[in-house]
Amino acid sequence: MKALQGKVAVVAGATRGAGRGIACMLGEAGATVYCTGRSSRDKGAARRGGGAPFDLARRPETIEETAERVAARGGVGIPVPVDHTVEEQVKGLFERIEAEQGRLDLMVNDVWGGDELTEWGKPFWELSLQKGLLMLQRAVHSHIITSRYAAPLMLARGEGLIVEITDGDNFNYRGNLFYDLAKVSVIRLAYAMSEELRPHRITALAVTPGFLRSEAMLDHFGVTEANWKEGAKKDPHFIASETPFYVGRAVAALASDPAASKKSGKVFSSWGLAQEYGFTDIDGSRPDWGKYFEEHVANKR
Repeated sequence: MKALQGKVAVVAGATRGAGRGIACMLGEAGATVYCTGRSSRDKGAARRGGGAPFDLARRPETIEETAERVAARGGVGIPVPVDHTVEEQVKGLFERIEAEQGRLDLMVNDVWGGDELTEWGKPFWELSLQKGLLMLQRAVHSHIITSRYAAPLMLARGEGLIVEITDGDNFNYRGNLFYDLAKVSVIRLAYAMSEELRPHRITALAVTPGFLRSEAMLDHFGVTEANWKEGAKKDPHFIASETPFYVGRAVAALASDPAASKKSGKVFSSWGLAQEYGFTDIDGSRPDWGKYFEEHVANKR
């Protein structure tokens, strides 16, 4: 039997990138995965159809497509259109899960929506407050709202895992005040939740991917997954990138680990968990962004 057969998961922000990779790998492990997000074939058609690679509101990926890929890998994929900044929609999601499944084993918070809002290269006093505060609403407030309604389904059974997806496993500055605040905040959120959930035998932790070879990033470099290494001609660091499935297998490994509670409150990386649990990326490689960064980025500054 697959490791997560019979388990029920929610991946909030499952439309593309890390969220899609995580949903697919949970499906590979046999889970039932509720794939949520704003980009739906039914409700998002008017916002799709081209645009710049990082103009995510216009990208073609949908939660229905993710759910189909979950099913193709052996799981059960259930798409649910949800704006996780809207409390009533989030509440309705978990009421539906309780009615349909009667349980929730895994909650993955991957809602982001900040790429088009990040103004790189500007000091904080020149940043748009409107864009910055909207980023925090999308990338932090949404996680709090979602966990608020997910936790009671786990409390009822006295077990569960909440995973916060972030960028970076340290507290170094990430180059933009609002971006930095958003990514560090969800690490702290995992820690804060772990303190309150520990007596109830529920684990909360954070996970970061490395240089993510997402759909938008592939488009940005003008390559596909088949010839992705060509992207290193534009950015040499792209050679150390990883697919979204790598962090997906990291989350699946954590969800399958009966001793995962020992990790509660901490932040982990896809490459570190790969070494611990022995999984590889979808192509059989084992990227180590942490090692690469120290050798080729940090020491070159």
